[in-house]
Amino acid sequence: MATAPFSTKDRILGAAEELFAQYGFSGTSLRQVTSRADVNIAAVNYHFGSKENLVNEVFRRRMDEMSSHRLDMLRRVVAEQPGQLEPILAAFVEPALAVAGDRRGGGAFVRVIARAYAEKNDTLRKFLSEQYGHVLREFARAMSACLPHLDKEQLYWRLDFVAGALTYAMADFGLIKRPHGVNEQQHRERAARELIRFAAAGMKS
Repeated sequence: MATAPFSTKDRILGAAEELFAQYGFSGTSLRQVTSRADVNIAAVNYHFGSKENLVNEVFRRRMDEMSSHRLDMLRRVVAEQPGQLEPILAAFVEPALAVAGDRRGGGAFVRVIARAYAEKNDTLRKFLSEQYGHVLREFARAMSACLPHLDKEQLYWRLDFVAGALTYAMADFGLIKRPHGVNEQQHRERAARELIRFAAAGMKS
């Protein structure tokens, strides 16, 4: 059954996402979340059971859809453009940049991802690996068919670097800011093209 757009659960997730982005996971208390979401602690316990589960669900509500989009695109391009690396990279890059550009909290979620990299949270890393590790493995398998000169270790090093560059691009930390007269969609499409070109050169070298 679909969740209502402004359900209690959604309000809690939105509040948690904003607070985790601002203060980190360890720096955010459930009391802060309940205050921001205008709910009581019983509502958090009912929907999530614990702070750890709340953290996981903040990731799941965006990454499930992003991962599904990535894999759908990947299967399509492998079938339609076999042996072509750039379309595979597009399937990896474009859905992630779309999440970053989502006006309904996409920017906050990117900062949450940055927190996940910065904070040493083994439980969260284990959750992300278990839930989404298969996505990276699917991409690695598809890329391997295009890059027979790379052994598995080299391939994973380079894919890791691409993922890092993508996270940087999602966060819009770089020197290239959106020019005047260019809308967000156009800027994101340009970022995707440049990143795909850069990544393809690095993967093929």
